Order: sequence, then structure tokens, then C-alpha cells
Amino acid sequence: MKFFKKFSLVTVASAVLLTSALAGAASAKDDLKGKITINGSTALLPMTLQAAKEFQKLHPKVKIAASGKGSVTGPQAVKKGIAEIGACDWDASKDVPGFKAFDGQVANKVAVIPFATIVNKSVKVDNLTTEQLKGIYSGKITNWKDVGGSDEDIVVITRSFGSGTRVNYQIKALDGGDIVKKEKNYKEVGSSGDMKTAVATTPNSIGYIDLTYITGSDIKAVKHNGVEATTANVINGKYKIWSYGYYMTKGQPTGATKEFIEYVQSKKFQESSLKKLKFIPIAAMK
Repeated sequence: MKFFKKFSLVTVASAVLLTSALAGAASAKDDLKGKITINGSTALLPMTLQAAKEFQKLHPKVKIAASGKGSVTGPQAVKKGIAEIGACDWDASKDVPGFKAFDGQVANKVAVIPFATIVNKSVKVDNLTTEQLKGIYSGKITNWKDVGGSDEDIVVITRSFGSGTRVNYQIKALDGGDIVKKEKNYKEVGSSGDMKTAVATTPNSIGYIDLTYITGSDIKAVKHNGVEATTANVINGKYKIWSYGYYMTKGQPTGATKEFIEYVQSKKFQESSLKKLKFIPIAAMK
């Protein structure tokens, strides 16, 4: 009888300790609090919004506000102290063509972003070479018939200066070629969403965007040098128009900001939500 009493007391004590430990762990998780402001890349914005939604469910005391106006505005906002995270389509701690490095900022790699050349559904072209794209964006090629399409003027749509999508597209799709402003059949847009809308609603137009925005039947991605724009072709090395996406921070991130970035970098998020949005896990690249 004494044995059973002793056993019962030990069992109850163990249960109390286990319950306290679990409650303590839950409490510790729920104790994470803070406010995170994220500015910058519109290419990364769908991923950022999804990650923020999931993270705030896990940590209700953390408030996240995310917006996108172009990559360069991300590290600029961090520098000014109005954002904890600057989403950027290039490593803004280093110089890139057109932009100096943002000193004191740390580049936290969070995703691989595949980009594609897109055209309006009226365009009867399925493949464009680097040289053809350079001709189109420099203004030397102005008619679709010169690249295998119909006898129609090409309407060039590009991103505004400061866009990370534009920086990467110029470097990788145009091989460093210029994007030349023209008096007609030319338009600049401020975001990835605006690019999708502009190409979808403008007959005979061409633009560029990251894969997560390519939906519906009004736009289509064209091959680059005969290679289709897919996540698989980025991973196997055949498709070259892609970049890493970064969360720029002022020094090493701390507190809720650090926890959020680590959540985005986690296998759980990278292999699930991130892939569903047509981004590529950073671990997939060798």
C-alpha cells in the first residue's frame, strides 16, 4: 500500500513538473513581443506577407507591418531608422551597378527569386535570346516581326530605377545591357503588381517579373535562350535569370526581428509556403 502511495505521489509530482515545464515553454514562446516594420522589394512581398501571417499566429504579441516600393527603399528605410528590415533583391551591403553599398547593414539571405520575361497574350513569340532582348530594351528592335512575331510595334514596359527586379534583369537577362527610355511605346512602373497589370492590359507589350506573379491567361512567360523559366531549371543551372533575396538589417538582427528572419530561413517555411509561392529554398542552390 505504501508503495502505491509513494508511486502515486511521484506520478503526480512528475505530472506537475511536466505541466509546469510545458506551460513555461508556451509562456516563453508567447512572451516574444515587438514591432517589425519591413519595407522594400515588391518581388519578395508575397513571401514576406505570408511569413508575417504565419509568424504572428505563433507570436500574437509581435506586430508586423510590411510594404513594398522597390528594393532600394528597403535598405534606405533601415538606414533612416524607419524599418527594422529592408527587403532587397540584391546584397545591399555590397556595391552593385547603379548603387553603392549601405555601410553597417547585414544581408540576411532568405530566398531564391526566379525572374522571367513576360509578354501580353497577343504576342506570338515564345522564345527570346539575350541579344534580342538587348535590342528590344535598347530601342534598336521595335517591331515583333524582327524577332519572329507579328508586324506590330513592341511596347516596352520596365521597372523604375531602384527596382531590384530591374537590377537583376539588366545584369542577367540583358547581360549588362542598357534600358533606354523612349518617347513612345515605353512605360515605367513602380512595382511587380503594376508590371503584371500593365503587361496584361497592354497589347503587344513586353516586361519582366518574378514567377510568383505569373498567373492568369493575360500574360505568359517566354523562354530565355531556349530555356523555360521554371524553378527546376534554376536549380539545375540551366536558367540564369534569378537572384537571392535578402532581408537587410542594421547590424546583426536581435529580438523579434531575429526570430522572424530565422523563421523565414527555417526548413519548415522554406520547404512549404515559400515553395508554394514559386520561390526556391536557399538550401536548394549549390
